[in-house]
Amino acid sequence: MIPQPPTEQIAMVDLQTQYQKIKTELDRAMQAVIDSTQFINGRPVSQFARNLEKYLGVSHVIPCANGTDALQIALMALGLQPGDEVITTPFTFVATAEVIALLGLVPVFVDVHPDTFNIDETKVEAAITPKTRCIIPVHLFGQGANMEALMDIAGRHELFVVEDNAQAIGADFHFSDGRTQKLGGIGHIGCTSFFPSKNLGAYGDGGALFTNDPVLADKITMIVNHGMKERYYHDEIGVNSRLDTLQAVVLDIKLPHLDGYNAARQAAAAYYDKGFSGNSQLAIPVRAPFSTHVFHQYTLLIDEGRDQVKAHLQDAGIPTGVYYPVPLHIQKAYRGYGYREGDFPVSEMLAQKVLSLPMHSEMEPEIQDYIIQQLHKALSL
Repeated sequence: MIPQPPTEQIAMVDLQTQYQKIKTELDRAMQAVIDSTQFINGRPVSQFARNLEKYLGVSHVIPCANGTDALQIALMALGLQPGDEVITTPFTFVATAEVIALLGLVPVFVDVHPDTFNIDETKVEAAITPKTRCIIPVHLFGQGANMEALMDIAGRHELFVVEDNAQAIGADFHFSDGRTQKLGGIGHIGCTSFFPSKNLGAYGDGGALFTNDPVLADKITMIVNHGMKERYYHDEIGVNSRLDTLQAVVLDIKLPHLDGYNAARQAAAAYYDKGFSGNSQLAIPVRAPFSTHVFHQYTLLIDEGRDQVKAHLQDAGIPTGVYYPVPLHIQKAYRGYGYREGDFPVSEMLAQKVLSLPMHSEMEPEIQDYIIQQLHKALSL
């Protein structure tokens, strides 16, 4: 049977259906916040932080206003100084490098693996100089970078590690000794975003930092609130970056559903895999042996004609995404750091071939059948 076009518009992320399933509980909880008028630093913020600590298996969760702030605050808490170098990947959303540059630090890029799209740990040590202070691995699209190897490198060179876990909350990292830890709780500091489309998404902006170091936790807690530990006494140079009480309520209600959301994404990814198996013109996402994959994105590599495939799918009513079309080292804003086209060939190749398909916790087989059929058709043209 030939899959038929859906009667409703296909969503890249279906937040509406997800909301309907928790609507009664969520509406009641949000109304309670409005009735209390405790919109800033209300009790639900600390309640959510404690619940997220338990879920992640970390000692401290400090909520903040968004994921970009989380990354910036992490680097501020580590006491890095202008001119210090921070190693990260050029194949990521700009926020990762943006906060490095904003603080007067120097982004040092390392290429990624061609299959997992995460930072190539075998190339990190060659990028370390006497000025290197920190590594920021990005757990891209829903699975972890090789944190065991990166923590070993960082330990030998006395470097900090800040995990950019905006896309992989809930994913597990499996150490070679049998231990398992949620991503974000392995480095010195973990950071995440609660942007609405994330696997754990708010209904506005939001973010958080994680750490097992009580000294860092104390410092981060001050920085997010103007550097204050006691009201009107400023011990650190800080920022104003708080998670709204309304967003904390949304996140706290969604948190018990996160494993279910991630399992639904994994099932949808497996359905796509089966539908695309045997087509030599594309490559399905690779799962790293040391990390589970929670599929924030389902990203294919299209061997030839990615943009034509994207255009065909758009004409068929199927939204897609290209994450990311221009690696950071050749973005205009980062040309001053001395990088040139050709410096990171894997990232540059991926930018020409990646294509992300609709992926969320509410995927229906009928919709996926139509997407699969149309993508095969596009590749045959």
